Amino acid sequence: MKDILLVEDHEELNQLMCGFLQRSGYTVKDALSGEDALAFWREERARLVILDVALPGQDGFAVCKAIRESSAVPLLFLSARTGKEDQMNGYLAGADDYMEKPVDMDILRAKVSALMHRYYESREQKTRVQSGTLTIDTDAQKVYCRQKEIALTVKEYELLWLLVQNPGKVLQKEFLFGKIWGADCFSESQTLTGHMKMLGDKIEDDPKKPKRIKTVWGVGYIYEEV
Repeated sequence: MKDILLVEDHEELNQLMCGFLQRSGYTVKDALSGEDALAFWREERARLVILDVALPGQDGFAVCKAIRESSAVPLLFLSARTGKEDQMNGYLAGADDYMEKPVDMDILRAKVSALMHRYYESREQKTRVQSGTLTIDTDAQKVYCRQKEIALTVKEYELLWLLVQNPGKVLQKEFLFGKIWGADCFSESQTLTGHMKMLGDKIEDDPKKPKRIKTVWGVGYIYEEV
């Protein structure tokens, strides 16, 4: 997937922006018409779209609406049409930002960087929970310790996530078992004990001297951030 889909029918400006964005560290697919842009979009897509309003055939507003039918990708309009009505039409079509021509390349780069950060980096931070040296990616349901991925089963992940949400609290065995396996599950409590041991073997630096998950004998378990 390319970083940017750049749709600009003026060939010289197209190549100028394309080269500038590539030198700024982005991968770019350029298109000279709305039809070409949508053909690429249907096959490959991109992480951000820069879209001229005045295009041959389908104009930028129509292309934007077509993209919005399937994606909330960050989208920046470029246009020499700077009137209030044109800008309002752009935002109503689904644009995230609207930039006037002639294009100031430094401003373009700043807008692209801001949109990328707002949509991707801040979104990623919200789905990643830090618990000591553990990082839990709640979207991908993956766990990392000091940047190294730990391979967990579904039940191990669910147990860890429940523990991480309750640091420093003693969670009773019955509570944990009911939350993960369900109150109507016919499995025995030994199932929980076995899964907690396997989880500890994977996330503890020294499973024989656990610091993250500690057993409270006869009651349950307590999780500490390490």
